[in-house]
Amino acid sequence: MWVRTVALVLSCLPAVVFADFIPLDDAEMTVALTDQALVYPDAVQTFYASGRTLYDGGRPSWGYWRVEAGQYCSQWPRSDLWACYDMARDGFVFRFIAEDGSVTDGALKN
Repeated sequence: MWVRTVALVLSCLPAVVFADFIPLDDAEMTVALTDQALVYPDAVQTFYASGRTLYDGGRPSWGYWRVEAGQYCSQWPRSDLWACYDMARDGFVFRFIAEDGSVTDGALKN
C-alpha cells in the first residue's frame, strides 16, 4: 500500500523536480541561441546572429555574445571583460552555470 502512496505522491510533483539538464557543446549552444530570445523571471534576452545581445529587464541593455571553448560568453557595456558560462538544456529551458556554480535559467520565448 505504501508503495502506491509514494508513487502517487511522486507523480504529482512538478516535472522541474526531475529536471535533467544536458550539457551543450559549441555547435548546440550556437544553434540554440542564434536569433532566439530567452525569458528569465524579470527580463527577456535576445541573441542576434551578429553577436549582439539585448537584455531587457525594463531598461534595455545592449551587449555582445559568443560561444567558445565549450562556453557561452557575454560582454556588457563599460567593460571589456568577457564572462563565460557552461550551458545545459532541459527541453525549452536553458541553464547558464557560472564558474562559482551559481545558475540562471531561461526559457525559450514563444
